[in-house]
Amino acid sequence: MEELSGRVAVVTGGASGIGLAMGRAFAARDMKVVLADIEADVLDKAVGDFPEGAEVEAVVCDVSDAAQVDALRDRAVERFGGVHVVCNNAGVSAGGPVWEHSLDDWQWVMGVNLWGVVHGVRAFTPLMIEQGEGHMVNTASMAGLTSPPFMGIYNVTKHSVVTLSETLFADLQMAGADGVGVSVLCPGWVNTRIHEADRNRPAGNGDGDAEPAPSPRFSDFVGSLLAGGLDPAAVASQVVDAVRTRRFYVLTHPEWKPMITGRTDRIVAGEDPNIATLPL
Repeated sequence: MEELSGRVAVVTGGASGIGLAMGRAFAARDMKVVLADIEADVLDKAVGDFPEGAEVEAVVCDVSDAAQVDALRDRAVERFGGVHVVCNNAGVSAGGPVWEHSLDDWQWVMGVNLWGVVHGVRAFTPLMIEQGEGHMVNTASMAGLTSPPFMGIYNVTKHSVVTLSETLFADLQMAGADGVGVSVLCPGWVNTRIHEADRNRPAGNGDGDAEPAPSPRFSDFVGSLLAGGLDPAAVASQVVDAVRTRRFYVLTHPEWKPMITGRTDRIVAGEDPNIATLPL
């Protein structure tokens, strides 16, 4: 989709971080933008900070709820008449050894990171196919191409988003829906607040397990890595380019590519994972 002017973009997780940067990048290219997020106050402020004249709609949305994602689609169509780019970007994280996580942890992170993308794919893909054009960007992570320690639930969701996106690409090709493109975004460390995602965790989610307090030590460590990470605007610029050129894999940190090839080589050779090569 080389021409973006006048088209409509929907971005989840759009109140901050990579999502907000993508929204701004699309608006700068004269696109109409729908920003969705679960944080109403932060979302309203984000939309209010867009340049005068930008056409931006704010929609409060919990992407783990399929009905809310359907309503997001309906609102975007009602306001702007269609949807051409969808960025399934909302994400959260929980750190620690996999055996220490409660079912609540699993249900929360998977609900946002995986089911949120599933709901976006189900809600928007048929619309794009009917339109005959569109592009879907699913935010995964380098953690979807490697397996860093102490990030088990996050890793599971991001590996799932990668394979979901690859399968969506294949399914669209097999269905002859050549006008609909797909990208999977796999960033490394980016200067966002995802390590503080617990602020948006719903009370009493899951099966009633006690919710453990997040590890301040791990959160602070990840926060320090994120603080030195890539500017979200640089990520957004790569996403815009991927949409325009129909590039599938968006790897924002080329210096991490040896970790991907190294992992594949060890799989083929039947060797154990090499945690020393992981970005922690």
